[in-house]
Amino acid sequence: MKAMVLNSICTIDNERNPLKYVELPEPEPAEGEILVEISASGVCHTELDEIEGRTPPPRLPVVLGHQVVGRVASLGTDAGRFEKGDRVGIAWIYSACGTCRFCLSGNENLCPDFMATGRDADGGYAEYMTVSERFAYPIPDLFTDIEAAPLLCAGAIGYRSLRLANIEDGANLGLTGFGASGHLVLKMVQFRFPNTKVFVFARSSKERDFAKELGAVWAGDTAEEAPERCNCIIDTTPVWKPVVEALKNLEPCGRLVINAIRKEEIDKEYLLHLDYPSHLWMEKEIKSVANVTRFDVREFLRLAAEIPLRPEIQTYDLEDANTALVELKERKIRGAKVLKII
Repeated sequence: MKAMVLNSICTIDNERNPLKYVELPEPEPAEGEILVEISASGVCHTELDEIEGRTPPPRLPVVLGHQVVGRVASLGTDAGRFEKGDRVGIAWIYSACGTCRFCLSGNENLCPDFMATGRDADGGYAEYMTVSERFAYPIPDLFTDIEAAPLLCAGAIGYRSLRLANIEDGANLGLTGFGASGHLVLKMVQFRFPNTKVFVFARSSKERDFAKELGAVWAGDTAEEAPERCNCIIDTTPVWKPVVEALKNLEPCGRLVINAIRKEEIDKEYLLHLDYPSHLWMEKEIKSVANVTRFDVREFLRLAAEIPLRPEIQTYDLEDANTALVELKERKIRGAKVLKII
């Protein structure tokens, strides 16, 4: 099978082609697993974190990609949840132990044995992959394969972020950064909380214009102050400056939800600007988002079909994955990026 493989940790700024287009043996499903013939795989900033070593794969080479849509090609022994030909999705959560206190309480995203698709196991930048049938999801019929791919991470993690924001209809919500996840959160808010105002903070003028096209009441630079304070702000950026800047835009008792698996080191010194009275006092709080659960994915796909939630998409062929990643690094973004596999 054809695949785009990461062989070594590197920096996108220096290595513009970190993934190599190679031929690999087709994997075989183990007990309880399914073999998926992949049709589409979303491109996520987490792939940059893997490539550049902020959340490095435990082994190399590895096939990246954790927003995967395809059809069941074959079943391993004792696998019976799906039939051959069924369309399924695979998300960031590849597996969890199922027996620890986190798994038993519904917080399998915090499992110490959590495994991530495309990091701890080969993912979707390939023609085939295997996964436990327990960690695959039926895709609602109204979405095409390309439309469904970003829903499995950008959408699902955005849904979890919105849950952790704990807002009520009529509250003010801020979004810092406006890429794949941010634009889906805005659409979710418009459906679930029609009286909520959304304020967008983004360093890119194109992202700000895109946010206003989709219905944000205001869009400004990351360092600007919004015309109204926010009850909650969701940060989807890879850097530190927006964290500090967002805190000054929060109401008392406001919450900042950080939706990022890692933050880059390039502007970490900005934390020295953190001022307790203006940024953290008045019972403001910061909460991180760690991975997703299967519940998040299932519930979000149901909601996405109900809205219906259709992401804005830029598509690329599998062999052009490096181009998509470089553009993502350079913030050349409008919605979500997806690889067409077949």
